Amino acid sequence: MAEAPPRAGAIAPGATIGILGGGQLARMLAMAGARLGLKSHVYAPDPQSPAFDVCALSTVAAYEDEAALAAFADSVALVTYEFENVPARSASLLAEHCLVRPGAEALAASQDRLVEKEFLSGLGIATAPFMSVEDESGLARAVAQLGRPSVLKTRRFGYDGKGQALLRDGSDLADAFRSLGGAQAILEGFIAFEKEISVIAARTPDGGFAAYDVCENVHEHHILSVSVAPAAVAPATAEAAVAITRRIAEALDYVGVIAVEMFVTREDGQERLRVNEIAPRVHNSGHWTLDGAATSQFEQHMRAICGWPLGATGRIGGAVEMRNLIGEAAAAWAQILADPDAKLHLYGKAEMRAGRKMGHVTRVIGHSAAKTAAPTLDKAR
Repeated sequence: MAEAPPRAGAIAPGATIGILGGGQLARMLAMAGARLGLKSHVYAPDPQSPAFDVCALSTVAAYEDEAALAAFADSVALVTYEFENVPARSASLLAEHCLVRPGAEALAASQDRLVEKEFLSGLGIATAPFMSVEDESGLARAVAQLGRPSVLKTRRFGYDGKGQALLRDGSDLADAFRSLGGAQAILEGFIAFEKEISVIAARTPDGGFAAYDVCENVHEHHILSVSVAPAAVAPATAEAAVAITRRIAEALDYVGVIAVEMFVTREDGQERLRVNEIAPRVHNSGHWTLDGAATSQFEQHMRAICGWPLGATGRIGGAVEMRNLIGEAAAAWAQILADPDAKLHLYGKAEMRAGRKMGHVTRVIGHSAAKTAAPTLDKAR
């Protein structure tokens, strides 16, 4: 068979990929890149960043250090990132020196919850009802329109339940607004959902697209606890979730792996979807792909940003479970290793503390041949 020529503009093996952020996602990206012959240069302010253990080059500097950012960008073929809250000025400066993938539009759409909701609404994609909140009187007006229960969230920098307050009957609105520290906020109507699902997908510079099986997520204390693929939803719901994700990626001219979290509701006896959040990066709910898919989300991201063909996304086995190891749960590493069905992934973090993601465990149920189509929901979980 004739060899396929390299794609125009593709980054060749041997190149150095810049990764902004030094946590577990950057660590797993660097490890996946190394398998493909790519070097990684990780930029993070914390000298104990776990990604530093596995990368070829590292820079310890603040995200606002423009001289360090310029030197970092000049040392790599392109820059990607493991978290979306990259300062806007930093992202612009990096883009002046090299390719940044995913691009600025994806960052802008995901950094601000109000901008994100308006972007989705503009595409005709259902979300929770929402209103902007600038001050206490604005919160009162929003609650009068959206009712209670509802959720007050900061527009920026919220994750794992941080930067938000649930408003119930009797909740003091002034206290709730002050609890966010005066930050710009958004009020979202409460969604009575049956389950949360997410789609992990990738898109290349030339528009190639591939999605993994839709997975179902369970949270504890506002932190993702377990993801299971495939999600227990109707085939039509899974197909609709992937289609929504593709619409979002195409509207953003997205390059790389993207995660879209959605609520599954039941309306008139039918499953319906509302998008909760876009993550322009590899995602915790996609960790199951490390052991349960033909190509992991981390390898897929590296392939996509380099302009390479995407890997197969088929699931290995009848179902795959990923369970986060939060805080002291990681201390059970010996028992986990004694389980022949468990695959242990520890992130090399120096300090074990409550609420901190220290690692995860995957279990593949039924090692059947990998499927190549997604989504597929042919076997019960």
